[in-house]
This record gives sequence, structure tokens and C-alpha cells, in this order.
Amino acid sequence: MTTAPHQASPYGIPPLAIARIKGAQKANKIAIYMILAALVAFVVFGTIASIKIFHDNQLLYRLFYNLPFILIALTIPITIYNAFVIYRYRLSQSSMVIMTIGVSSIILIGGLLFADTAWLGLASWLGVAFLFKVSFKRFFDFVEAETESETNSDVATVNNAKYFEQTPPNA
Repeated sequence: MTTAPHQASPYGIPPLAIARIKGAQKANKIAIYMILAALVAFVVFGTIASIKIFHDNQLLYRLFYNLPFILIALTIPITIYNAFVIYRYRLSQSSMVIMTIGVSSIILIGGLLFADTAWLGLASWLGVAFLFKVSFKRFFDFVEAETESETNSDVATVNNAKYFEQTPPNA
């Protein structure tokens, strides 16, 4: 276990919490890349599979049909972890986090149980990673803006101190 200094960052957020949120943000970027790879695979292999020469090729059909499902399904644990981090540190409203994960889960499980398909449920997971990306971006923009304002106030304090040092007391 690493020991983090007990210095609080802006607004009293512990450095360990910021490190955990940054790790979740990196995991979310991986999930987004996997979603984009799934979309590219769907388009590319779907286009190739639609060419008349490849109509009977089972490998292309499997890549067209299953690879996007697998890639998106692999993002589900990542987005659930991100949901826990966002919920734990209140980076977004808790009702929004619960609703996005809940609705996506219900659609996925309902589709698998009653409709024998997963495409609608997996399609709903596409948006979850992008919603969490916005939450992470808003948080780090907020922290960065606070850090900048503290830096600017420190510079102003130093400039004022230099002014008062140079000014004679009777002026």
C-alpha cells in the first residue's frame, strides 16, 4: 500500500482520491477506444461481408456479428467500476449514475431473457462510457480552474509584498 502525503489538494480532495479518479478516467478512455473499435469492426467487416464474393464466408460473418458484441461486453466491467468511482466521489448526481447503469442493465438482461438478443442492451452501454467521460472532464476542469485561481492569488500576494517592500514607509 502506498502512502500518500496528507496534503489536501483544492477543496480538500485527498491526493489518493484524485489518483483513483485519474485511474478511472484512464480506464474509461480504454472503454471508449473499445467502443470505437467495435463500431469500426462492425462497419468494416459488415461492408466486406456484404460483397458478393464473401457471402458464404463464415469467418467474416462471425467477425461482423460477434466481434462488436464482444468488444462492447468487455467494457461493461470497466463502466461499472467507473460508476462506483463517480458515485463514491460524487462527481455526478447519484440518481444519474444509478439510472444509467440500471436502465442499461435492465435492457440488457431483459433482452437476453425475453427477446433472446443482446443488441439493444449492448447499444445502451455505448452511451454510458461517453456520459462518464463528461463527468470526469467536468471534475478535472473544476480542479484545474481552482488550481489556477490559487496560483494567480499567490502571484498577486508576492507582487503586493514586493511593492510594499520597495515603497518607503512615509509615501
